[in-house]
Amino acid sequence: MKAQIQKWGNSLALRIPKSFAEETNIKNGSYVNLSLVRGNLVARPLPGEEYSLKELLSNINEDNIHKEFDTGDAAGNEVW
Repeated sequence: MKAQIQKWGNSLALRIPKSFAEETNIKNGSYVNLSLVRGNLVARPLPGEEYSLKELLSNINEDNIHKEFDTGDAAGNEVW
């Protein structure tokens, strides 16, 4: 597929066609690793960071935990 490089500020930009983005799971804000392979520009999607619940909860301490607050009575079929 032929694509055109365009100026973006002081840099150059390459638009990624929707079909390529969908197939590689690239979304707005995704990161890619750029490299030169035998004179060719290669962009490889980087996997998003994955966190376990245990890892996330381990970062909670007395200094950053939120206090309990009242959200009022149930507004629908919530069961508390």
